[in-house]
Amino acid sequence: MTHIVDRLAPLGIKDEVAALKRERTIAAAVELFYERGYENTTLDAVAERLGVTKPFIYAYFSSKAELLAEICGRGISSSLAAVDTALAMGEGPTATLQRLSESFVASVLDNQKHIAVLTREEKNLDPADYARINEKRRQFDHRLTALLRQGVEAGEFDVADPHLASLAIGGLVSWAYVWYRPAGRLSVPNLSAEMAKLILALAGAKPKSARRTARAKG
Repeated sequence: MTHIVDRLAPLGIKDEVAALKRERTIAAAVELFYERGYENTTLDAVAERLGVTKPFIYAYFSSKAELLAEICGRGISSSLAAVDTALAMGEGPTATLQRLSESFVASVLDNQKHIAVLTREEKNLDPADYARINEKRRQFDHRLTALLRQGVEAGEFDVADPHLASLAIGGLVSWAYVWYRPAGRLSVPNLSAEMAKLILALAGAKPKSARRTARAKG
């Protein structure tokens, strides 16, 4: 058993080193795609930014297109994870929407450049990568729409068209990548909390007293 553990331990370290190198490559590519645009950035430029040769990149990515797909997928994956985490808490519609909104805003701001690259460069994605990312968008929209509809049925939200409201919320938050400045007057947690208030207002979330009255009448 000891010999098996001894053989496995180095593999774990090797995997960690490979993951770090992969993340370094992605980080350099994000910066360059954000600064220069995808079409004006070469893998040679990414390698130069990293201080390595191009074979270093090819050890982890087969092409520039694969790098773009990885970058574009991260923002939407983070947002979808925020939705799933909030829904998994099993709270009521209003509490879930507030938690979801705060996490959604934070995920967009924490991945600001990834979202910018996605918005600007999705036209350059390979069709299969575009379809995969677009499917995650649909999953996000469907889950948020279902939550809004649940809130309406429970008497907690007042919104005529949950699907339209879901699209509006998605646009409101996603567009924050354009105007948010890390050195601005609001921190990410503070801004997330304020944006969550706007989203609850958009959904017509009712105060607890109104909800209790509605349930009593029902």
